Amino acid sequence: MKENRSSIVGFALIGVIMLAFSWYNTKQFEKRQKEAFTRDSLAAAAAIQQGAVTDSSAVAAVDSLAESETLIPEEEGDYQGDYLNAASKAETAFYTLENEKLRIRISSKGAQPDEVLVKDYFTHDSSALFLVQPGKSRFDLELNTNQWLNSSDLNFTPVESTDSTLTLRLQFAESSWIDAVWSLASDSYMADYQLHFVGMDQTLDRRTGQMNLKWVLDVPRLEKGYQNERNYSGVAYKYLNGNEVKSLGKRRDSAHETFNSTLRWIGFQQQFFSAILVSENGFPAGTLSNQFYPEDDPGHNLMQSGAEMTVALDTQSSDFTLPFRFYFGPNHFYTLRSYDEGFEKIIPLGGKVIGTISRYIIIPTFNWLSRFISNYGLIILLLTIMIKLVISPLTWKSYSSSAKMRVLKPEIDKINEKYPRQEDAMKKQQATMDLYKKAGVSMWGGCLPILLQFPILWAMFRFFPASIELRQQGFLWCHDLSAYDSILDFGFKIPLYGDHMSLFAILMAVTMWGYSKMTMAQQPSTQTMPGMEFMQVWMMPIMMLFICNNLSAGLSYYYMLSNIITIGQNWAIRKWFVDEDKIYENLKKKTSSKEAPKKSKFQQRLDAAYKAQQEQLKKRK
Repeated sequence: MKENRSSIVGFALIGVIMLAFSWYNTKQFEKRQKEAFTRDSLAAAAAIQQGAVTDSSAVAAVDSLAESETLIPEEEGDYQGDYLNAASKAETAFYTLENEKLRIRISSKGAQPDEVLVKDYFTHDSSALFLVQPGKSRFDLELNTNQWLNSSDLNFTPVESTDSTLTLRLQFAESSWIDAVWSLASDSYMADYQLHFVGMDQTLDRRTGQMNLKWVLDVPRLEKGYQNERNYSGVAYKYLNGNEVKSLGKRRDSAHETFNSTLRWIGFQQQFFSAILVSENGFPAGTLSNQFYPEDDPGHNLMQSGAEMTVALDTQSSDFTLPFRFYFGPNHFYTLRSYDEGFEKIIPLGGKVIGTISRYIIIPTFNWLSRFISNYGLIILLLTIMIKLVISPLTWKSYSSSAKMRVLKPEIDKINEKYPRQEDAMKKQQATMDLYKKAGVSMWGGCLPILLQFPILWAMFRFFPASIELRQQGFLWCHDLSAYDSILDFGFKIPLYGDHMSLFAILMAVTMWGYSKMTMAQQPSTQTMPGMEFMQVWMMPIMMLFICNNLSAGLSYYYMLSNIITIGQNWAIRKWFVDEDKIYENLKKKTSSKEAPKKSKFQQRLDAAYKAQQEQLKKRK
């Protein structure tokens, strides 16, 4: 009996243990299900809010979440759930940081920037310039605290608030929280943003060791010309241990890039304004994306720029800080450079050679002139004159070489008469080269000075559309030198041309035609290839008219001035400084000399080719 009784008690105890274990497993399973349901529902809600999901099952999940009694699972002694549940249900509040340059409105939901006003600047239609507009930015921290949480779904509570500082707190337990600390210094476009983790070593999942930082911003249209604004907008970024600034998305409908090297900062760059996020510790990895909205977007958005980056966490420490900084401001060269982060390199001034000319010659000169002159039309005129004076030796060299070629034309005609047959083409070329050598004339003398001027012309092409100094600066009939001028709006688009007529572009094309006409008239016929006159005199001005019609009026105005001044220089040189009769006499003396000129390597190769040709002809005979 005793043995049976002991067996019965043993089986009973085993049964109780199994029942208890089954009950515990069931509770744990329900808890994990509820957490998974909450997490998936929050993700679905975020997707629906962004318009990315319309599936009925996702909507049903969000509706079920709304009907539930608590957003975060609440259990006895689960202080994290209590605090986070309160944060999810709290009313969203807004706080303002302000100085002489910026007004930043911070939302308690995610402690993120909800609106940014850039003072002293306006949109093309004279409205206040909001670089970040309400509801158009989502800045989110994704943390693993044994459940994945998104800061943009939770309201932080205020700890301290002044005009220049703000501390918002997300509480996890009595002695565990994250503080988002904002500060805005006087007269600055840069705001400090720090995440202070206190007592989070027991809350953060140590297996993860990092968090995800996501920032998506709908950048608004701020300028008059959509295509021009788009061409100079995109995502910029700089590596932690590099000096080069790279860009993503410019002139492309959409772009996406993944990186595994640490970035120092990323920037959402509009033509004249940028929103930049700097990490003092760097972003070890992540993805960047950019997509342009169509021109007729009803929300008047230019592009949607996004960054999803990893940020390392010190999960072993009970007190640590992650320092960040936000720049919200103009793409002004000296302003950007003052922050010593390489921000100024986001301004598209060209590569190494062209960019160097712009950064160290054109911009300093332009800035120096603006100290004394307020009219930017006059500044461009003076800058053009200064550039023309600097390169005037090249202009003189080009014209002088062309004049020598012109006066040699009678001698060239004699050579053409001497070798009229096609079989003598190489001999004619050889004789022509000998004549040039005796006269001391280079075939490339007229072209080389023009080629040497090309970097300056290209630097100006890059400088004017990217120069914020010209933005909304009027001159004559033009109201904004940084955008196109229009004397006639068509109301419809002409392919490749646009929906308007730019007078500066027309004047530029006309002066270009006049300069080309003068240049071709000065060239001897022996130097003119078939069809070259039509291309240079007609096609090039027409092509430039189509190109510049939608570009910066300041650029067209500069090219117009440059053409006019060059025409004037050539006329003055021809009238007062170059005597072609005297040049001809000097060249005749040189060419009549019996001393054979030393042949260049090119002439030597030409002689060798001619001899080889003659040998081939003899063998055929």
